[in-house]
Amino acid sequence: MTKNQSSAIVIGAGIAGLAASIRLALKGFSVLVLEANAYPGGKLSEIEEKGYRFDAGPSLFTMPQYVDELFALAGKNPRDYFHYHRLPLLCKYFYEDGLVLEAHAEPEKFAREVEEKMGEPAENILRFLTKSAEKYQLTNEVFLENSLHRLQNYFSKATGWGLINFHKLDAFETMHAVNQRSFRDPRLVQFFNRYATYNGSNPYQTPGTMNIIPHLEFGIGAYFPKGGMYQITQSLVRLAQDLGVVFQLGCRAEEIIHQGPKVEGVRYRQSDGQENILRADCVVSNMDIVGTYRHLLPRLKAPRRLVSQPKSSSAIIFYWGVRQSFPALALHNIFFSQDYQAEFASMFESQWIHPDPTVYLNISAKEAPEDAPPGCENWFVMVNAPNNAGQDWDKLIAQVRRSVLKN
Repeated sequence: MTKNQSSAIVIGAGIAGLAASIRLALKGFSVLVLEANAYPGGKLSEIEEKGYRFDAGPSLFTMPQYVDELFALAGKNPRDYFHYHRLPLLCKYFYEDGLVLEAHAEPEKFAREVEEKMGEPAENILRFLTKSAEKYQLTNEVFLENSLHRLQNYFSKATGWGLINFHKLDAFETMHAVNQRSFRDPRLVQFFNRYATYNGSNPYQTPGTMNIIPHLEFGIGAYFPKGGMYQITQSLVRLAQDLGVVFQLGCRAEEIIHQGPKVEGVRYRQSDGQENILRADCVVSNMDIVGTYRHLLPRLKAPRRLVSQPKSSSAIIFYWGVRQSFPALALHNIFFSQDYQAEFASMFESQWIHPDPTVYLNISAKEAPEDAPPGCENWFVMVNAPNNAGQDWDKLIAQVRRSVLKN
């Protein structure tokens, strides 16, 4: 750190924390990342045991341009750090009535698949995906690439264009209502309702605007990084280190120190229990916003509206090493429940998991055979769950395990 160089501390080495550290370093800050775990990545980490490797967090890679952008900003070639390829098959869907639907990445091929197996006219699918792309174009620059807490962003050309075309966003209808009037087959309605779970929403409550999400897969594409999802974490750590970012692992932030609105630094605890204070001109928290206010800023009055907002759904995940291979399964698989609406009512109203839950199954060994022993598969099994409201989680997990194994 030079004499006049500003310093920054990033709390948490999750993907957002890594991205923030890279951007701060490129702005000229001397950056230190504090991570409570003994490894970087946060949710996007990995588990290795008995010859099986699992990506422990996100398993679907979309919008790779935002990862590549970090390398481009640093004047680096992303391919010098990691590689990925586009998936021709997005996911296989299994319905209770025995139907198996293959979601091909090519929209025309997918539309023909649906028409052949469901009788839904292909033009209905293509029309819906075109509208999904249009919603994305109208909202991407406004909501994804800019921050609405800055007044000037409300007066941008993109915001004005979005307001003029606001009627196309289906903001006053639920996602389910839009999908129900778009398709004849209720199984196809269920198919597109599922995209609400990508951000933990309920398709029977969230606005139809969320139908932008299918475009991320069918328009931009779904990808698989060579070596698995954890390669994203490792590549960003390498880039950050190349830019001079320093990582202190096994160090838990206890409090963001401040005087009034001015940040002064961070009090943190090392793995041996020793406490230290680091001064900094800037502090970025990669912890969830509620946790940041409650645990890291205990002396600061939290904005009530932010911390009291309804919580998204969560998930229960099992990591199973399976001593068998199943050719009928793909990298991404969905086993739909019979009554989708009852499943979401259970999660969001009863705050419990429905006895017949939808199950997502990811098998990275389908793309990376080295992730499992020969003739075996690594199963990442995920079931949507309610947010933590004090439920008996041991009982809930036992119930989910029985339901998954039974189905």
